[in-house]
Amino acid sequence: MPRQRWKISMLSNDQLQLILKRHAHVVETMAEGLIELRETGVDIASEKGIQYFLDRFYINRISIRMLQNQHLVVFGNVLPESPRHVGCIDPACNVESVVHDAYENARFLCDQYYMTSPCMDLELHNAVDKGRPITIVAVPSHLYHIMFELLKNAMRATVEHHGVDDDLPHIKVAVVRGHADLSIKISDRGGGVSRTILERLFNYMYSTAPPPPRDGTQAPLAGYGYGLPLSRLYARYFLGDLFLVSMEGHGTDACIYLKAIPLEATEVLPIYSSSSRRNLTMSPQVSDWSHHVPGQGLRPG
Repeated sequence: MPRQRWKISMLSNDQLQLILKRHAHVVETMAEGLIELRETGVDIASEKGIQYFLDRFYINRISIRMLQNQHLVVFGNVLPESPRHVGCIDPACNVESVVHDAYENARFLCDQYYMTSPCMDLELHNAVDKGRPITIVAVPSHLYHIMFELLKNAMRATVEHHGVDDDLPHIKVAVVRGHADLSIKISDRGGGVSRTILERLFNYMYSTAPPPPRDGTQAPLAGYGYGLPLSRLYARYFLGDLFLVSMEGHGTDACIYLKAIPLEATEVLPIYSSSSRRNLTMSPQVSDWSHHVPGQGLRPG
């Protein structure tokens, strides 16, 4: 009987690995489909419905894939990233190490495209345990994804605003460990964006870069329009957040907040009800304002 259970467990693990592999490129495939849809022209009402659907779809995907990976590391043959990891969760995730890894990989990609890249100034402040490295309970791959996307955006903006021949201003990263939150601020001098554009940067149907080539010969630096909205979902998955503050003509600050207390970091999942169905199918509403105000009707972040 125990041997039979072991066989069933191994078969289940094999199926989970197949599912993970089969759906590994769902984000890219969906993004390419949205690029084609964007080229046909989409009305604002449909765009809001798409945004609502994709936010819920992708946060479900984040949750499901984390559960699959957690199961395979704990009960399968997948080795953890580190001996101290509990599945894919690091009980003492070194934030500085993750930031440096994300910066080096983003810089490598930036160098490939522009033959140059800005340096990073990293400032660390541990208000809880002064002088000690900043560590939290976290999923390192989630934090890495957020940092990589934001640093990549900051590098592209900096290089394109100042030119490859100029001395590029450094990207400044501040990491602060408070009692309740881990706060990270990424500041660039990439020229910033207007308020009108700023409110659209978290929209899956919008990108400030041209669409990436579809021949698959080179990893895209930008163009899908998915970097910011997905990064915000990764931050919000455990009750964190991500938002931008931009000064047109100067630069942009990206602020990340993550829960520093593990018991407070509960996962956020969509609830399916008649209300959620209405949000997907509701007809366009007539505006009751004389002009559109950026950010009007949106909750902060």
